[in-house]
Amino acid sequence: MSSPTARPVCLSIAGSDPSGGAGIQADLKTFSALGVYGAAALAGLTVQNTQGVRDARGVDPAFVVAQVAAVVDDLPVAATKIGMLSDATTASAVAGLIRERRDAFGVIVLDPVMVATSGDRLLAEDAVEAIRADLLPLADLVTPNLPEAGVLLGVAEAEDVDGLREQALALIRAGTRAVLAKGGHLRGDALLDVFADAAGVADLTGERIATRNTHGTGCTLSSAIAACAARRGDTRETGVSRAAIEDARRYLADAIAAGAGWRLSRTPESGHGPVDHLVTLG
Repeated sequence: MSSPTARPVCLSIAGSDPSGGAGIQADLKTFSALGVYGAAALAGLTVQNTQGVRDARGVDPAFVVAQVAAVVDDLPVAATKIGMLSDATTASAVAGLIRERRDAFGVIVLDPVMVATSGDRLLAEDAVEAIRADLLPLADLVTPNLPEAGVLLGVAEAEDVDGLREQALALIRAGTRAVLAKGGHLRGDALLDVFADAAGVADLTGERIATRNTHGTGCTLSSAIAACAARRGDTRETGVSRAAIEDARRYLADAIAAGAGWRLSRTPESGHGPVDHLVTLG
């Protein structure tokens, strides 16, 4: 006999990072650290480490969709995180399955991964329009950083907090349900993200930690939001709660602080090391 579900189920649809700091590897570690059951469908392959991305390849879109379908056929997914989808065909194929079976995916957190921390591009140019047209309307929350917000809107990157607020609101006007526009690229001692939904805009502040170990922070935050939303019981009706976002931001801050002094790489001075995803485990 099957036992009652002990933990909420979260699904990541994203690319890989063989060095473990970003992508699906980071997502699964984050899910485990936050007490949810993690499932994952591989949508892209990379050859990368803390020093940069050496190569990136897509996965056959039909095979990506088959992986996702196998998960939702079997597991009661409470929250889905969507990350790197490589190209337009894959993004459109995943969007098509979600439209057909929207109730099977729970709340959806879309991290529009375009560029790695190292600056290497991870998304084909033709995929931007597919994400904008097909996936943004399906997401309960989208989590772009400064460059990604500008690309999604087809405008220049915001240069200050006022610009970031305006771009977050512009994404809402474009049809997105809610936005967490990440301000990590802005200068200053404080870390500021902007949350926007139909009710308006709010600044979320935090401490900026001086460290090179920021590899995979975007992947980690979006998967943490999905996990926290699942744990809090967020639904399609409620959307992703601000409380879940605050929980996830605290987890990421703790993970960055715990890994700030790590020197995992053979050459830590020239790359970007990972955060401590397992900070919650002591």
